[in-house]
Amino acid sequence: MSEAIVLNAELRKDVGKGASRRLRHAEKLPAIIYGANAEATQITLMAKDVRKAQESEAFYAQIVTLNVEGKTEQAILKDIQRHPAKEFAMHMDFLRVDAATEITTNVPLHFINEDICAGAKAGGAITHNMVEVEVRCLPKDLPEFIEVDMEAVELGGSVHLSELKVAESVKLVHLMHGEDHDLPVAGVQAVRATKEDVADEAAEGEGESSAE
Repeated sequence: MSEAIVLNAELRKDVGKGASRRLRHAEKLPAIIYGANAEATQITLMAKDVRKAQESEAFYAQIVTLNVEGKTEQAILKDIQRHPAKEFAMHMDFLRVDAATEITTNVPLHFINEDICAGAKAGGAITHNMVEVEVRCLPKDLPEFIEVDMEAVELGGSVHLSELKVAESVKLVHLMHGEDHDLPVAGVQAVRATKEDVADEAAEGEGESSAE
């Protein structure tokens, strides 16, 4: 398990584009906490703390503790507004979580045993159809990630959502809509021959004919 992510925050009273610009110049980041039938709260985070948190995959999928001037809020990151050119965070949205209420969020997929995948050993190429999956569960049951075991996947085969191993308390949202939504997560496809491969095979064939 990753270490719990805790961010200190201040209440923000000065809102608007100008105020947000001034905060960013001061190495602070505007954000908002909403949900759980409570009033939305405008907050300010330290940009350096956010950058450090972003280094952890868990920041994007796990519950974050926000210390807002002595009050603790449990929340998940729902949205990041980034600078269109420089990609740094400009604003963040956090959704409060209630221990007794299910949440719906995305969890990353970790692909394991790709180095010993049967289909890859047979000359195929592994393809990832998804890198995360939407789940619904109580906050305490939220998995840090879900593993996709590629070891036994043969050439031309695939792993579907229904084959993922998750706790009974965790629901995969796609599967809640029926069997038609049992999408492939990853597969092993035959590698297409390149023009150079075809040319080499043709040259070899001509060489064998000449030798005969």
